[in-house]
Amino acid sequence: MARQPAVTAETVGAFADTFEAILSNIAKVIQGKEEPTRLALVCLFSEGHLLLEDVPGVGKTTLAKAIARSFDLEGRRIQFTPDLLPSDVTGASIYDRDAKSFSFRPGAVFANVLLADEINRASPKTQAALLEAMQERQVTIDNVSHPLPHPFLVIATQNPVEYEGTYPLPESQLDRFLLRVKMGYPDRGAEMAMLDVHAHDEGSLGDLPVVAPSGTIPDMIAMAERTHVAGALKGYMVDLATATRTHPALALGMSPRAVLALQRASRTLAASVGREYVIPDDIKAIFGCAVEHRMVLSAEAVVSGVEMAEVVADVLRMVPVPSGRPGT
Repeated sequence: MARQPAVTAETVGAFADTFEAILSNIAKVIQGKEEPTRLALVCLFSEGHLLLEDVPGVGKTTLAKAIARSFDLEGRRIQFTPDLLPSDVTGASIYDRDAKSFSFRPGAVFANVLLADEINRASPKTQAALLEAMQERQVTIDNVSHPLPHPFLVIATQNPVEYEGTYPLPESQLDRFLLRVKMGYPDRGAEMAMLDVHAHDEGSLGDLPVVAPSGTIPDMIAMAERTHVAGALKGYMVDLATATRTHPALALGMSPRAVLALQRASRTLAASVGREYVIPDDIKAIFGCAVEHRMVLSAEAVVSGVEMAEVVADVLRMVPVPSGRPGT
């Protein structure tokens, strides 16, 4: 097996430059959302998936389309509804009378960037159609596996306020998302800028330039994977996971998969700012988005009105941060 080249200041600098160029490009069509945009790109370059939560009209759909446009990727949107069928997502085998055989017709999931809009409005059976695609990057129909395009990013949205007619995502589905991010409202200046930019044409995405070819994404993914994580910081992440598993307010703490997700996201976040190694602040900055949706509050905590964000903050306070040089 060939040894991967070490990350250097030059290579990570090129990564950060491209990352910032994409951020600036997306900011042309979605104002005041630098942090959610940065985290969405962290998902892309960590080969993860993103769950966006917020009320309608704050830019979730625009963000997904702008990411696809910035790399000239194929993007598709599925509006999840109670009557949506699994075959609408994955595709199905259709009988061809002329050929007297079945042929596979791909569903909407066969795209580089898939926007699963209001994912919690579909039935659990339809939600489950995404499980194999998100984890294994393939779809199996009639015992035949069909690989998905690479890269493959699912950006799912759900409204955390309106629950009527929805099906809450099970833990197995939530665990497939690398990060859960809240979009939030833009500040006053960003909202005023939005009124100017979108005054005449809300569909300015069509004019958004391509920043980098899609072929650069595998190289950026590989570079993010090589970002150095010191042994002490690996121990810090494991200690954080252990603290969640024993926390009195939690019925379910971090799984080993959650620890791996935390490391992947921390590496990409460090590379996005031009650093070839992870520091504790990277882990702390991404911790809430990477683990909140994977944990479950105890019944007593729910009755007491404890919020998951409070538990996350408590865990970060409890676990001592390793000292010493983070890059060693």
